[in-house]
Amino acid sequence: MESDGNNYYIVKAEVLPEVFIKTMEVKNLLKKGKVTTIFEAVEKVGMSRSAYYKYKDAIFPLYEMNTSRMITMALILEHSPGVLSEVLNEIADAQASILTINQNIPVHGVANVTISLELKNMMIQVDKLIQILESMEGVNKVTILAKE
Repeated sequence: MESDGNNYYIVKAEVLPEVFIKTMEVKNLLKKGKVTTIFEAVEKVGMSRSAYYKYKDAIFPLYEMNTSRMITMALILEHSPGVLSEVLNEIADAQASILTINQNIPVHGVANVTISLELKNMMIQVDKLIQILESMEGVNKVTILAKE
C-alpha cells in the first residue's frame, strides 16, 4: 500500500512507541497548565524537545479528530500576484468560512500568512484541504497552528 503521508489510523495506546505516549503527556501538561513551557514539560516526562517537536503535530487524541470546529493555519506563500487569492478560492470551494487573515510584509520573496477557518460547513476533510493547498503553485508550506 502506498501512502501519501496523510493517512490516519486508530491504534491502541498500549502498542504505541513510548515517544508518542510522552508526546501526549507533554501536550496534556501544557493544556492543563501544569507547566508553563515546553522545556519544563519535556523535562518532566523525560523526553527531548526535538522529539516532542518532531511528533507533536502527528499525534492527538481520537476525540480531537473530527470535532474541530476551527483551525488556524500558517502558510508560506511566494510573493506573486494572485497566490493568496487562489488559496482563498480553494478555501471557499471547500465551504470553510474564513474568520481571520493576517499577512506579513513579504521578505525575500515570500510572505507569511495566518488564516483561521470555521469548519462546520466544510465539504472535505481538513487533511485534504491542506493537501490541495500544499500542491498549489506559489504555496511553499502549510502548517496547522491550532485546532479548536
